Amino acid sequence: MRFDGWAGCLLAVVLLFFGCKKPTETSATSSSFGESGPTNAQTKLPAIKLWLGAQELSAEVARTPIQVHTGMMFRTNMDDTEGMLFVFSAPHRAAFWMRNTLMPLSCAYIDSEGAILETHDMKPKDETPIEARTDKIQYVLEVNQGWFARHQVSTGAVVRTERGSLTETFFGRP
Repeated sequence: MRFDGWAGCLLAVVLLFFGCKKPTETSATSSSFGESGPTNAQTKLPAIKLWLGAQELSAEVARTPIQVHTGMMFRTNMDDTEGMLFVFSAPHRAAFWMRNTLMPLSCAYIDSEGAILETHDMKPKDETPIEARTDKIQYVLEVNQGWFARHQVSTGAVVRTERGSLTETFFGRP
């Protein structure tokens, strides 16, 4: 009889061990969006005024994984005084593409100090990632294609807000 009690305990321990396995992690894109990703444009996001030198721009701010992943997908127009600023928690090597993006855009890869390190023109629906040349990118600004050239904003320009630097604005530190 004593053997049956030990066997029951052993069976319970084995079931507990194999039944409490950690669930496998999935990427934010597959768990939040499904396999195919977003299927329509996101509503306009809260915007902030940006200054790139003397040029003023109203930029929607994308901060959450869903907002960043969806970006400008499925939108058909954007005013020349508008853009979208993608904010990341830490510098990294950014790579942006144009999946389901219907209008031509330009993007600026921006470091943690707010300095534009590089700009790129992007073609509608082109799924080829445009990878930054550095791992120091903390912000990406998308605007209508050619905006940087038309407004003579080039690498080295610093992006600021009414509250100061991008770091002060989004992370509360200088």
